[in-house]
Amino acid sequence: MRYSYYPGCSSEATAKANAHSIEGVAKALDVQLEEIPDWNCCGASVASGVVGDFTQLVVTARNLAIAETKGLDVVTGCSSCYMTLAVANKKFKQDEHFRAKANEALAAAGLNYNGTLQVRQFLDVIINDVGLDKVAQKVKKSLDGLTVAGYVGCQTVRALPFEFDDPEQPVFMDRLMEALGATAADFPMRARCCGSSSTIPARDIVLDLGYKIFESAVAGGAQVIVTPCPMCQLNLDAYQSLVNRKYGTNFNIPVLFFTQLMAVAFGLSLEDQAFKYSIVSPYEALVQYSK
Repeated sequence: MRYSYYPGCSSEATAKANAHSIEGVAKALDVQLEEIPDWNCCGASVASGVVGDFTQLVVTARNLAIAETKGLDVVTGCSSCYMTLAVANKKFKQDEHFRAKANEALAAAGLNYNGTLQVRQFLDVIINDVGLDKVAQKVKKSLDGLTVAGYVGCQTVRALPFEFDDPEQPVFMDRLMEALGATAADFPMRARCCGSSSTIPARDIVLDLGYKIFESAVAGGAQVIVTPCPMCQLNLDAYQSLVNRKYGTNFNIPVLFFTQLMAVAFGLSLEDQAFKYSIVSPYEALVQYSK
């Protein structure tokens, strides 16, 4: 299985754990991720509000145009990037007028995009292309005894509703954790927004959302939260102490990328597990499973 790979900006900064664990897991599953040459930021967090929707979509589509020359579908491990790339791709496929205007802009860089590719989230590839049977076969250290809250967040399942998973009651993350031997927590907040993009202008709202997510995960018996979203991971990991300070709680629950637990179950290296990037340490929760 070969794909064009869009790492996204966070993979080089706050989501290095995502990048390292995806690389290790992909190799273990014989998934070839071929990085798009000279890729650029998709502008998921700020570009639309600054430069406008059309410009953002064209900037995003530049990556798709480069990838199209190879003919491989595009995979990303970032939920925000997935949403932005998928929306741009859908626009090219369905809106002839937009496609013509966007390609006029892309032509300035000697590029053209015909909308022939699919955009995939890495979780989607694991579930639908690799398959849970193969995932289970790769497990060397069963996560039996570990209860995991699969926090999908608001973007992954809503970028293209029902084309990936149910947007309100997603199940793919839970099925994946079960394939690793873990128990999926009863976690009603699995697809709720964490408010990450509002951290600076509305921190109290973000802390309240985080509190409800942690409360739900702990009530479901979770020892670890996993997510496919770098913004969710950073928000819940970095601000957990502020949630505790505001609400008088003592949450101490690691927030990891789902690929990090896959790396643990596959018996991959500490570099692939990438725990050193965590703020809330996962070592105590995973000491019996990790190297």
